[in-house]
Amino acid sequence: MYKKNLLRYIITLLTLSCLSLQVFADEIQLKKDHPYRHVVVKGDTLWDISGKFLKNPWLWPKVWRMNRSQIKNPHLIYPGDVVVLDTSGKNPQLRLLRETVTLEPAIRIEELEKDAIKTISPNVITPFLNQPLLIENDQLAASPRIIAGPDDRVILSPGTRVYINNIQEGDGQHWNIYRAGEKFIDPDTKEVLGTEAVHLGDLNITRYGKPASADIIKAREEILVKDRLIAAPDEFQSSFVPRAPESDLKGRIIRIHGGVAGGVAEAGPNAVVSLNLGEKDGLETGHVLAISRYGRIIQDPEYKEEDSEEADSDAESSLKPGQIKLPDERIGLLMIFRTFDRVSYGLIMNTSGSVHTLDSVHTP
Repeated sequence: MYKKNLLRYIITLLTLSCLSLQVFADEIQLKKDHPYRHVVVKGDTLWDISGKFLKNPWLWPKVWRMNRSQIKNPHLIYPGDVVVLDTSGKNPQLRLLRETVTLEPAIRIEELEKDAIKTISPNVITPFLNQPLLIENDQLAASPRIIAGPDDRVILSPGTRVYINNIQEGDGQHWNIYRAGEKFIDPDTKEVLGTEAVHLGDLNITRYGKPASADIIKAREEILVKDRLIAAPDEFQSSFVPRAPESDLKGRIIRIHGGVAGGVAEAGPNAVVSLNLGEKDGLETGHVLAISRYGRIIQDPEYKEEDSEEADSDAESSLKPGQIKLPDERIGLLMIFRTFDRVSYGLIMNTSGSVHTLDSVHTP
């Protein structure tokens, strides 16, 4: 009996060991024909570099052995730095060598931080970082507003002097001009998650008071009397470390941005999407989520009314008798680059097919 129990114990230990090794292997898999070193060049991104070594680029922090503080404030990487893959230990590890390689003769006249490579290409996401985009808790209703332009002019343009109902000294000089747009509606609960703000332009305050004076310095769309103001934001985080969320998150894509107002119907790599998940759900900038085609609901072609008792046995199901929801099918990855309380913005990194609104997102 003792021998049987001992044998069972040993087998259990071996099984658990194999499982733990398999879990690590499933998490960190080196790409076939991966390099052992890579010289960083201008235009590289953190995602691109990690993708040269790893099958799953979002596992970069694990291979770099990054802790939480390093993830929030990652070390900067510059063109000329050398990334080396170290396989001498039990698990693969990426290291950064500071034996900077001279790529071309040049005099560095910019600050070093400006030359550091980004996690993802900033071209697409910059407009989404520079403006609030999502207005929560009726923020626009209480914001300063344009009350008049020169000579009762209706449409206001750059260079025009305008008047604001109330902005006091100390509130800031540079302001963004907004108008309320469409509401973000949760597709499952039908709750209003926030209101998308349409960025119309910018102005600078020339005189504080009640009323205040300002000059419009930039206009993206027509600016009208009654349009609202929000103080221009401070600089947002523009470098992220890709990683999977620590908890099991599930949500939906509620908007695909681009084209005409209201978004577009489908998207591919480098498109920006909005999700019905935010900071209150535990979502952070840099989190990578898998995208799955949301399984459509069909009617069972051989459904019979006598089968309804079996269908009703699932109390949590919102399906009608005879309806079947097809399984979700994974089609790609996105990375979160900006979060609000209940909504976030993500960039589609790769996909095997077109992404649609209402497709599901989840922890990979």
